[in-house]
Amino acid sequence: MPASHRIPSPVAIALAGLVSLGVAMGIGRFAFTPLLPIMMAEGSVSIAGASLLASANYLGYLLGALACTFQPWIARRLGWSTGVDAPRMVRAALVATVLLTLGMALHVPAAWTALRFAAGVGSAVAFLYTSSWCLEQLARRHEPAMGALIYVGPGAGIVASGLAATGLVAAGAPASIGWVTFALLAVVLTAAAWKVFDSRHGVPAPALTASGSPDAPAAPMAGGTELAALAFAYGLAGIGYIITATFLPVIARQALPGSHWLDLFWPLFGAGVMAGALLASRLRGAADLRVRLAACYAIQAAGVAASLVSPTLAGFALGSLLLGLPFTAITFFAMQEARRLRPASAASFMGLLTAMYGVGQIAGPPLAAWLVARSGSAARGFSLSLWIASGVLAGGAVLYLALARAYPVRR
Repeated sequence: MPASHRIPSPVAIALAGLVSLGVAMGIGRFAFTPLLPIMMAEGSVSIAGASLLASANYLGYLLGALACTFQPWIARRLGWSTGVDAPRMVRAALVATVLLTLGMALHVPAAWTALRFAAGVGSAVAFLYTSSWCLEQLARRHEPAMGALIYVGPGAGIVASGLAATGLVAAGAPASIGWVTFALLAVVLTAAAWKVFDSRHGVPAPALTASGSPDAPAAPMAGGTELAALAFAYGLAGIGYIITATFLPVIARQALPGSHWLDLFWPLFGAGVMAGALLASRLRGAADLRVRLAACYAIQAAGVAASLVSPTLAGFALGSLLLGLPFTAITFFAMQEARRLRPASAASFMGLLTAMYGVGQIAGPPLAAWLVARSGSAARGFSLSLWIASGVLAGGAVLYLALARAYPVRR
């Protein structure tokens, strides 16, 4: 086999997936959060405008996920092949992320909503096809647990964008410089992962179970009620975290005006994301993934509540860390659960889960903006919206435990 077509190692696949999600999620979706205070200080956007831009991004993410979910059905209706070249789709989505991020540097506010919407679509495509292809290839190489490393990527992107934004704030740079900086970072990272995402690098294998073993008997297909309940529970995570993830720097500035540590809460959230993904990769054993998901939701609920109970430097730091720790671990466990329940159509079911997550994300920012506008003060409005988010996450944890009890895993 020529060197250019040499099959990559499991480590190379995991790292390429990590980089892909770092670009698609850490930059394509979340670079907006650390730049939001700069844009507001410049007068480019208001709270309502920021909510619109965030929701446009999340709407794009939802529609991108739905497109991936129904792609096999649409293809059959049109008489096309239902197969998708996942690595090629990842490459296209990463290139789109670079261009759309660069477009935000242009001071054309009328175009920002469309750009953030398109960036959301690209993020969903990159996330789903990166997840499905990398997890499948790692399973075929008998390294399924290494898939958790892929989800270090969003945290790494958040840390990088957060630290870069901190430097931009210190230098008094405009937001446009931040968008250009993030676009250039996305170019470098995309180039680093480009060679791995090649369909010729895929390892063909017989039909697999969710565990990744080609010799194991096929798992029984889950019923519609179980699938719907799992999708709903996963969607609750979207609304549970998104208010904090969108407005954290703004909320911190209102609670701790003048603090020199304000711009570090977002990178701390990203560091928590990275640490949580690494911890998830070390978990072994046959524990019920829904129980692990319940624990993750409980941790995030505590993280959201921490800054409300203690609106201090320590409270925001602890809240940022607790919110980040289970962030992508939730995604990893849910995607693995999707492979267990629907091994023959995992990518499509992953798309449905991601779409439900997107619905929750769309609802969060407008809810916060509505409460801020009607609560007499921004602080009171944010406080109420965060309590709602914490309660939603707690409810999700209870739902996962109920699912585990009602539908025990058949070993």
